Amino acid sequence: MSTTTVTETQSELLKLTLAYDKEIHDEYKYSAYLPVYDEKTSFPPLQPFEFNDRGLVANKTKPNLLNTKENADLKVSKLTPVIGTEIRGLQLSKLNDLQKDELALLIAERGVVVFRDQDFKDIGIEKQKEFGRYFGPLHIHPVGAHVKDHLELHNIYLGPDNEYRNRSKSNKLSTIGYHSDVSYERQPPGITILTLLSVPETGGDTAWASQTAAYARLSQPIKSLLESLRAEHSGFPQAEGAARDGKFVRREPVKTEHPIVRIHPATGQKALFVNPGFTKRIVGLRQEESDALLKLLFKHVSLGQDFQVRVKWEEGTVALWDNRVTAHTAISDYNVHNPQEGVRHGFRVTTLGDRPTGVGGLESRWE
Repeated sequence: MSTTTVTETQSELLKLTLAYDKEIHDEYKYSAYLPVYDEKTSFPPLQPFEFNDRGLVANKTKPNLLNTKENADLKVSKLTPVIGTEIRGLQLSKLNDLQKDELALLIAERGVVVFRDQDFKDIGIEKQKEFGRYFGPLHIHPVGAHVKDHLELHNIYLGPDNEYRNRSKSNKLSTIGYHSDVSYERQPPGITILTLLSVPETGGDTAWASQTAAYARLSQPIKSLLESLRAEHSGFPQAEGAARDGKFVRREPVKTEHPIVRIHPATGQKALFVNPGFTKRIVGLRQEESDALLKLLFKHVSLGQDFQVRVKWEEGTVALWDNRVTAHTAISDYNVHNPQEGVRHGFRVTTLGDRPTGVGGLESRWE
């Protein structure tokens, strides 16, 4: 259910569509974060910018972030040997710059870092955006729902009054869809910060796959082939689908050809950079060749449980991941119409990163 309201901002009419039922959320603590669509504000194409990865200046031993001697409450554990680290006893909202730099490096190394028992969702929107901006410019999603007056906060919502996020998966056997956030952008995202404000008692987990481990598992002949190739990532299907569903497209879609194997600037690690969400073809190959290779890679990533991690959300959980070395998927395995299972609601702050560079200096390109 959605309703439309019109507010006046700076002498211009601003059309907002509410993507939720007001009556259901009358006493909801985080009602200010519920999803809306600004149907007037539009943006020009994103322009190239100089990106400075904070992980490059970090102390590799991370003495400021992971100092258990000075912080007896700090508990750091690997969720799996390959991907994922969990941290308790350290507040993201209290980190200084040295700690943030080391966190950027840790996220690059471990793919995803999960912080528990955080006050992050209660520090206010401006501080949440400020924290994100430390790692890079904030991305505004071209079609997605957002928090009112704050388009940088991409809304994550699935409830009885709005099942739109699962609509495209309604005729599929599974809700799993591994992807890297908006990978079609010229300089696609680096770090994403996801905060859930309301979580089901069970279900609604998120899974991540290590694209560095996925690359490392490949045979040398396949590695060598992929390192010489680019793949086209397209935002057109997403924008066209949104427009078809009556959603406002606030920035025109783009296509970008990215190296299939990219090198992380802070770690030097090679990672696959393809995903079934946005990668459409391999440049320079015949269609059958491209389809076969992409099918192999997509299947490899989605079935690689020995380089994946599945995270259960708890009250106060914040997850930060590096889109350059991971793919992720929501797991919508709960019944939104069952009051015992609840609503899944949160917001995502996504930072833009570097222009992907591959082996031998192979760079992304576009027309």
